[in-house]
Amino acid sequence: MTRLGPTPRNAWDVSADAADLVRAPVPPRPVRFAAEPKPVALDLARTAIIVVDMQNDFCHQDGWLAGIGVDVSGARAPIAPLVRLLPVLRGAGVPVVWVNWGTRPDRMNLSPALRHVYDPAGTGAGLGDTLPRSGSAVLQQGSWSAQVVDELLAAPGDIHVAKHRMSGFWDTPLDSILRNLPVTTLLFAGVNLDQCVLHTMADANFLGYDTLLVEDCAATTNPVFCRDATLLNIRQIFGFHFLSTALIEAIAP
Repeated sequence: MTRLGPTPRNAWDVSADAADLVRAPVPPRPVRFAAEPKPVALDLARTAIIVVDMQNDFCHQDGWLAGIGVDVSGARAPIAPLVRLLPVLRGAGVPVVWVNWGTRPDRMNLSPALRHVYDPAGTGAGLGDTLPRSGSAVLQQGSWSAQVVDELLAAPGDIHVAKHRMSGFWDTPLDSILRNLPVTTLLFAGVNLDQCVLHTMADANFLGYDTLLVEDCAATTNPVFCRDATLLNIRQIFGFHFLSTALIEAIAP
């Protein structure tokens, strides 16, 4: 028999004479920790972390946001806690999924409305335009702009998904990848908390995933009331938020 499937947890055996569609059982690995609005338990065997937009154009001093005058210190705030959290999650067998802006070079999947958001006067450095500091194309797939910042080195087994909307699920293979892992619980981190992180988390919730925000691993360059409103919405609508230290201690006390 030959095993077919994208991951060991979602595979079955086949030969010329028969097919065995029974997946191997995955033993649960529960952890319990403090969260808001109440403590939670989750199954590490069915969990992945989605890290949104921790890329050069948002988090580097030579990136796009800094180039248009945005203080990127807020966008860099998740770096240190993610440096501590991600190795612990990888060691526990939790998949790490990087979801970054990465538009087509020909911009054929970008509507005028979307391009207007990032270039409202039609004369600035918008999606796909060249940055003077780095010489890279703004948020373009395959460019320096779309790469994960150097401080957050991706591991060989990590998964990368390019998006071209606020939500990482819209017109991307993210949902198919998650269902093939397979996972049911998603942790969220990255920037901007009140924009791409929130919209990706909301779509995940609408698709039926359990959704939790790692609050010290997510940030925004917008005013603090945007963060406060987002955390309120998460508690009331989308699930839970918690500190990375609580999960680290639960996994490796």
